[in-house]
Amino acid sequence: QVQLVESGGGLVQPGGSLTLSCVSSESIFRASVMAWYRQALGMERELVATMDSGARKRYSDSVEGRFTISKDTAKNTVYLWMNDLKLEDTAVYYCTLKFPDSSTKYWGQGTQVTVSS
Repeated sequence: QVQLVESGGGLVQPGGSLTLSCVSSESIFRASVMAWYRQALGMERELVATMDSGARKRYSDSVEGRFTISKDTAKNTVYLWMNDLKLEDTAVYYCTLKFPDSSTKYWGQGTQVTVSS
């Protein structure tokens, strides 16, 4: 069972920055897809950013140009660098991993990001 632990959330003012981390209990070297989702209170879960095994990245329109997904394979960690944060970025952020030999998508427990003045 793969365990994912997110950290880095918190309270930030509009225009500020945060970096979220997601540490995997398994090596991410062979992960096929790494992704970040978010869910705001009362809203549906939204896919924010993805990165495949070839390091190709995709972003939702709402965060394009402001957020960056990256990984450090040596640390088994996936990051979400968030800049120019807006009030509407307030949500619980989750990381997910998939591996090529399984249909299972592993989820972390989530980390709260609150953007408020």
